[in-house]
Amino acid sequence: MTDTLAFLKRLKRPLLPVMGLIYVAAGVMHFVSPKAFAQIVPPSLPRPLALVYLSGVAEIVLGIGVLIPRTRRHSAWGLVLLLLAVFPANVYMATSDVVIKGAPEWLRNPSDAATWARLPLQAVLILWAWWYTQPPADESA
Repeated sequence: MTDTLAFLKRLKRPLLPVMGLIYVAAGVMHFVSPKAFAQIVPPSLPRPLALVYLSGVAEIVLGIGVLIPRTRRHSAWGLVLLLLAVFPANVYMATSDVVIKGAPEWLRNPSDAATWARLPLQAVLILWAWWYTQPPADESA
């Protein structure tokens, strides 16, 4: 167990920019293809396009925020909350026959396996963000 914890501790610093850049890239995609993202917003939620833009801004701001030591912990908490907030879209994709018009061919009609696999992946992403909410073991982390 100690070896696993030491290994994870060594990964924490190099995985931080990876996580930050993933969220920035995902947020930018909300502005590149907003109508594609709006199609996976559950119909029960109002103003899907506005929600897409809002979540895109949040991903960009929080993705940058985790890269800055001073804002890292608050931004990581923001990512946890954002991931929880967008979870209904993932459930909607898994439980509905969503065909994403205007998306690249390989994304247009995701398989059931892919949409269901995304649900536990969301838990992994939440844990990854939560990892950075913890105070650093030393001030250099």
